[in-house]
Amino acid sequence: MVLPVLLLLELGLYASCFVCGIVTAASITIVQGNFGGRCMLYGLVNYNVTAGLIGIESPSSPSLCYFVSAISVTVAVVCFSVTLFWLYTFCIDGEMRRERVCMNLMIAVSVFFLFFLLITGCVVKIGRDSLCNSVIQKVPNITSCEEAQTRKWVSPIRGGRFYNSLYKAETAVWVNLFLWLIIGGLVIIQRRQGSGSKVIAGGPAGGLFGDAGVTAEETEPFFNQPPRPQ
Repeated sequence: MVLPVLLLLELGLYASCFVCGIVTAASITIVQGNFGGRCMLYGLVNYNVTAGLIGIESPSSPSLCYFVSAISVTVAVVCFSVTLFWLYTFCIDGEMRRERVCMNLMIAVSVFFLFFLLITGCVVKIGRDSLCNSVIQKVPNITSCEEAQTRKWVSPIRGGRFYNSLYKAETAVWVNLFLWLIIGGLVIIQRRQGSGSKVIAGGPAGGLFGDAGVTAEETEPFFNQPPRPQ
């Protein structure tokens, strides 16, 4: 009982996508929690010169962060479920049989996730850049967004690691996108390999002896016999 190499690689990619989805959702949630439940993607900040504190001028809609988290969690759940299904099937049956319909479904799922992960990655990337531009413009003596992590923020905001967390979330999304691109390619390869073996359906005699079908190589000696001498 050995798993096929391509399917084993595919299961490893599912596990990696699961981790990426969890990392993205957790990072966005942590940043949102540190900013009092407000979503800071595309957000704007202000600076109190007298107190020397960074504050929030206008956050973005919380639904934006919820969208990123929802897509990431959905990807993680699907990856976990698919991995668990194949491992359970392998442990029960001892072999792996992939139907053509199942592979077509996985190709459709891959295209679906690739589309939404691309949107999610763009949202996190542009949203983080927008926030950083606001920080650099409003806070004096700052040349990069990372430097704002060392400044004091208006209580109860905790901006100590907001840039690192957003960068981690963005990286995890792009890695997830790349992994799903590989998964889609692997499923297409397995689909083509599965349709490569042609089977000739058995006739009445085949049905009589219980043979569902025979391959072309098995029938070749019967149909290509040399002519009998006269």
